[in-house]
Amino acid sequence: MSNPEADGGDEAAVVAEGAPPTQEWWSWGAGTEGQLATGDLVDHHSPQPLPSKTIISHIACGGAHAVALTDDGKVMSWGRGGCGQLGHGDRKNCLKPKFVEALEGITVCDVSAGWNHSGFVSDTGCLFTCGDGSFGQLGHGDYQSHCYPVQVQHVVSKHVTQIACGMRHSLVLVKGPSEHIVSAFGSGRRGQLGASLDGSRSSCHPVIVNELENHSIAHIYANGDHSAALSADGSLYTWGRGYSGVSDTCVPQMLDFPFKISEVALGWDHALLLTDTRELFMLGGIRHGMLSGPQQKPMGLQMPLAKCTSSDGSPSAPVLHKISFLCGMKVRLVSAGAEHSAVVMEDGTVMTWGWGEHGQLGLGDTHDQTNPQVVNLRYRRRSSAHAHANLKVYCGSGFCFVVRTLC
Repeated sequence: MSNPEADGGDEAAVVAEGAPPTQEWWSWGAGTEGQLATGDLVDHHSPQPLPSKTIISHIACGGAHAVALTDDGKVMSWGRGGCGQLGHGDRKNCLKPKFVEALEGITVCDVSAGWNHSGFVSDTGCLFTCGDGSFGQLGHGDYQSHCYPVQVQHVVSKHVTQIACGMRHSLVLVKGPSEHIVSAFGSGRRGQLGASLDGSRSSCHPVIVNELENHSIAHIYANGDHSAALSADGSLYTWGRGYSGVSDTCVPQMLDFPFKISEVALGWDHALLLTDTRELFMLGGIRHGMLSGPQQKPMGLQMPLAKCTSSDGSPSAPVLHKISFLCGMKVRLVSAGAEHSAVVMEDGTVMTWGWGEHGQLGLGDTHDQTNPQVVNLRYRRRSSAHAHANLKVYCGSGFCFVVRTLC
């Protein structure tokens, strides 16, 4: 595996020790609605360098839009805006990052992007949402859409710390001196709200997720019709749509692993699980090479991961697989799109695999890949020490961003 620091060419500028932080951005994949921030409306099959005047700490990627959180608590958004999900007060697409003026004066600490909606959490624990509300996924007690961020009054007395937006539902994490409560709102037809035993309940205002009240939840996740929560002790709970033919789960189920989980990324039919020892496992993912191809079957480990049973004879527990191609290598970060995956390795290498129809693997073509492949990032600047180059990868439904911070 090549060292990515060697790919920038001899002419690349060197960032000196003690210099102010700078960033480099790249994007690739589906771009027909402006979600790549390249200023055009075409797919790009290879990483495209982007201007990076603003230092950002996180990018949330949705169906065809993205929301970025700056290091000083401001918010930018771009891409598809037809439902008002960009928060700019209109329903237009935006081809370049633009600040969300409606949040001016509010310090935002967490953002999330769903299929056609967005969520924002302030440092004072206030929750704001905008975009498509036709399934109640904005949490305002109705099914109206909004083209600018509106505060969710149903949690105004609570201190919200995180939001996670799925396709048509949302999760929020409320923390207090003696409580860690996960609430959900939006479509619940696949059990993704975790609020009813039969999975039929939808809600246009926040409802408490069952079975998690007495657990110290550290992080929440949502994508497609999936929901998940990670506890402070590394235990993972999942609910909603079943993975790869497994029956839906209407109540959170703790997945019984012989290891602790440190990071999770959800796709539409797969989930990436990173252990505390930096090993990578996957649930589901049998389409488009997200997991493996017929020519190379990975090491598999089957466990009784869920307790719910199916009346139609379908499997009641998903299969946990180890990504055999990465055995012996340490993974630092994971991200998942609709049907593709991306990781940042310990040495800073970015690798992708899965569905590639829109170039979302960043490999210069539109082929699917059954095993992780190295993405060639052409660096404009070198860091004076490799340890000072920090890469993060973010996946949308069919596109990717990489941000490299030099400090």
